[in-house]
Amino acid sequence: MYQWMVYIHVLATFAFLLTHGVSSVVALRLRNQREPALARAWLELYASGSVYSVLYGSLLALLVSGIISGFMGNWWGQGWIWLSLVLLIIVIVAMFLIGSRHYSRIRKALGMAYFDGRRGYPAGESASAEEIEALLAKAPAITLAVIGFGGIAIILWLMMFKPF
Repeated sequence: MYQWMVYIHVLATFAFLLTHGVSSVVALRLRNQREPALARAWLELYASGSVYSVLYGSLLALLVSGIISGFMGNWWGQGWIWLSLVLLIIVIVAMFLIGSRHYSRIRKALGMAYFDGRRGYPAGESASAEEIEALLAKAPAITLAVIGFGGIAIILWLMMFKPF
């Protein structure tokens, strides 16, 4: 049963990375996008309900299967599993705070519906082309990619080599 739980954990991780890849592509593409209509299209691609459903569903499955696997394998007495969990939480929080703030500002500037914290706002007037261009140019895509890839690389190393 333990192997099945690890299988579900790895499969959920692949599903999470596959769907999160959409947001990564959008973030990287927006950095060089200067056409507001195309920027809106890229952001709509990322914000589709089906992407969010798979993204957060697979993240939940990843967490639950990892926690259950930790109990089944008697890993909770070792430091690597705790550090992996803490790193995952740090990566999620950092990426959410950095990404959601900036991309909400871009959505607002483009005249799209956006969030400010937990509160949603309807589409409104677009900002000037210069303001939109400045926001798109400052998109934190590389920072987010380094945080995400680096965090996952360290977590993978901890899980495979169990150094402590």
